[in-house]
Amino acid sequence: MSTPLYQSYQSARHFGSLDGLRFICITAVIWHHSTWFRDLGTEITLLSRGFLGVDFFFVLSGYLITTLLLREEERHGFFDLRHFYWRRLLRIVPVYFFVVGLNAAYAALVLGQPELLSLLPYYFLFLSNFLTEHIPNLTITWSLAVEEQYYLIWPLLLLLLPRRWILPVLLALITLNVLGHMGLLNWMAPTATHLGPLKFHLPPYAPILMGSVAAIALHNGRMFALLEPVLAQRSAILVSFALLIGALQMLPGSVIGWPAFVIHLAMCLVLVTAVMREDHMMRWALTNRVITRIGQISYGMYLYHLPLLVVGFKVLETLGLYSGPALFFFYYALTVIVSEISFRTLEAWFTGLRPRLKPRWARAA
Repeated sequence: MSTPLYQSYQSARHFGSLDGLRFICITAVIWHHSTWFRDLGTEITLLSRGFLGVDFFFVLSGYLITTLLLREEERHGFFDLRHFYWRRLLRIVPVYFFVVGLNAAYAALVLGQPELLSLLPYYFLFLSNFLTEHIPNLTITWSLAVEEQYYLIWPLLLLLLPRRWILPVLLALITLNVLGHMGLLNWMAPTATHLGPLKFHLPPYAPILMGSVAAIALHNGRMFALLEPVLAQRSAILVSFALLIGALQMLPGSVIGWPAFVIHLAMCLVLVTAVMREDHMMRWALTNRVITRIGQISYGMYLYHLPLLVVGFKVLETLGLYSGPALFFFYYALTVIVSEISFRTLEAWFTGLRPRLKPRWARAA
């Protein structure tokens, strides 16, 4: 079954609202690491949950990567794993290694903690989500490790699994992840496994897997048609945002297990209602030029913002201008400026190498 809206969705080469959603994610994370929200008290629970911007990033990553792979397979009969990994490497690794190296040098030369350099291999191998100690300002890399592990494993599963197994496997993995974080699977592994500075545990893969489920559902014409009457209404995105805000405000303080699942489900609804049709009722906000640009450089902002938080704090304190609002706006602006420079120079140089490795279908043509 194929509807005109589904055909429009399938032909879209760029989802304009995704950068707007990335803006929301990175702003939430930067807000969380500032001190302003702590000064405002805890009556509005929503204000203390900016850390969940990372979870929304996971949902977006799962959706986008799965959609790109499925569309490449549909056009050419297969997707090129080698080309996929090359694109991911050029986009993610250079600036990541650069920031890790800078922070490691700062820890060793300025803070006088050269022993922390022994942790570098774990960062370079994207195992930082299992580290029990961290180089200063690199704690946030745990989420990048989770994404890289997903990028490594999920395309292989997608390549090997029969198509009728994909959704059942995804749903089973999500269920196991949620149950594991609720502590209901502790009988299977009662003690954590340690290996040097690593402590192995179940990472929060559920939101990134749920993003993949959303991609598979929308890629299927029949499923798209089933969702279309409700989720493809222009006003549906307003309802989905209201549900997400309500979940963030009203669910229990510890968003682990089923509360996290409910929040991730609401995030998926926001994503789906943002991409099913481009002319939704929040298009004016999510495709604003400034918001879109911040969304485009959000990966660099995520990497740079903690070191720049330290810089911002010291500058404002030295000038006698420190306050919660001043710190938030100053280090947000500083992060945007540094990330824009990085995006136009370091990151642009490496992403410019992409055409040098063409996918197999392009070489065959």
